Amino acid sequence: MAHVAPTSHRRATRASHRGHRSADGPVQITSWLGLTLAFVVGWVLTAQSHVGVHAAGVTLLVMLVPVTAGVFVAAFRQGAGSWKAALATAAALAFTLLKFFL
Repeated sequence: MAHVAPTSHRRATRASHRGHRSADGPVQITSWLGLTLAFVVGWVLTAQSHVGVHAAGVTLLVMLVPVTAGVFVAAFRQGAGSWKAALATAAALAFTLLKFFL
């Protein structure tokens, strides 16, 4: 009689590489414009006098900085798509960083 290993001892199936996105092409213009719009929303929220709304704006801007840095890394690897939109996002990021540090 053949021995069949219990389910817990069987070898796990290999993970697919569907999440690997090295050949997706350049960053879409909507990504750049969405990031720029999110920065503008963050600026508007931080300009409000209500403490909670101001804090929400600061939180949004703080979270956008590493996300935007990641998009720029992807843009350098895969292509920026629209350099004008990328420059607008870079300007928004620079303004935000200057606002935080000055």
